[in-house]
Amino acid sequence: MSADRFDPALTTRVDFKRPDAALLTRASGLSSPTVHEAYGRKGALPPEIKPVAPSFKICGPALTVHSPGGDNLWLHRAIALAQPGDVLVVYVSGVFDYGYWGEIMSTGAASRGLGGLVIDGGVRDGALLEGVGLPVFSRGLCIRGTGKDVGARGWLGAPLLFGDTIVRAGDLIIGDGDGVVSVRAEDIAEVIEASRQRDEREAAIMQRLREGETTLGIYNLG
Repeated sequence: MSADRFDPALTTRVDFKRPDAALLTRASGLSSPTVHEAYGRKGALPPEIKPVAPSFKICGPALTVHSPGGDNLWLHRAIALAQPGDVLVVYVSGVFDYGYWGEIMSTGAASRGLGGLVIDGGVRDGALLEGVGLPVFSRGLCIRGTGKDVGARGWLGAPLLFGDTIVRAGDLIIGDGDGVVSVRAEDIAEVIEASRQRDEREAAIMQRLREGETTLGIYNLG
């Protein structure tokens, strides 16, 4: 543990603009694959990040957290500073194999009305998280405990890079059993409408298939 305490206010920004509630309501019924495709196949987070329980779904604005590897103090800080509906999107400096989150933190986040957790690392208490009800998406389960180094530097509200996707505070996060997608704040309204239109087109295609047509014919595949 570092000898000197780092002042978290130096790297904390949580006063970013969140999407309008009406946009979030419109987005809540969309699936991650539909949004990804409607967004020009952009915004996908690493496919290893999946819901801890099959029932978990996420739709809300990102509160980004850059955490030191093997340490979860900055996640505790994020829970305390987040607004209701915020989704904590956490980068753990590429150090995946720790249980950064568990039942206690889920209970605390749920009691504050947070929208969920997306973490590019491990969590624990897997059998208990579904009962808490807060949606948790992670790379998997890991029992290794974390530290809480008051001298370690982290960031709240800073841009994060996941694979080829940059997630900024206030971006829209949608997650389900297929994965997680992020939509830049300025693109949300356009992508929601494009996703709705895509769902309508696919519904019409499925009706044609039920009536006997083939995918080869519908898509002119020869």
